[in-house]
Amino acid sequence: MDLTDIPDRAYDGDESPPNLDELESPESLLTGGPIRERLLDIVTGLRAPTKVSKIAELADCDTETARDYLGWFTEMGMVHRHDGRPVRYERNDAYFRWRRIDRIRNEYTEQEIVEALSDAIEQIEDYREQFGETHPDDVSLVVASQDMTTEDAWETLSEWKTLERRAALLDAAQRDHPASGRTPGHIDA
Repeated sequence: MDLTDIPDRAYDGDESPPNLDELESPESLLTGGPIRERLLDIVTGLRAPTKVSKIAELADCDTETARDYLGWFTEMGMVHRHDGRPVRYERNDAYFRWRRIDRIRNEYTEQEIVEALSDAIEQIEDYREQFGETHPDDVSLVVASQDMTTEDAWETLSEWKTLERRAALLDAAQRDHPASGRTPGHIDA
């Protein structure tokens, strides 16, 4: 039996298979939910200045509603507004970085942050020794692929970049961490 085969005993008695036509379409699941949440999902993905009409289209809402929420997101610092004709918005990476640092500070003790930072730095040093460079952007994928498969080299360099970002967040959180007695937890930086 193949993994995609349906076993004979899957439907007992009078039961019939589910009617797949009655299930919600993937499109309706993606456009359902509160407008604010849909707009927030769109805003977090904006990497370039984007017109309000395009944002409204992506969030499946009208332009005026999108404009109102974008104004609120701008006041909160989540997006940058680019004036002009047409007005455009893009994600404020500094805001999201601050939120991650603040979350780390609030959820983990200073000791946990220092330990996670120390672990990240150790792993970064291992990558530096392995590739003979100080940063993953300095490593040529072509050169790295001489010692391993291209896929493994790409994955290794991606992991190194992730560690660099994690270490920077942990360092920022550690530098200004208030003393607290919070319960330990897993650091997801």
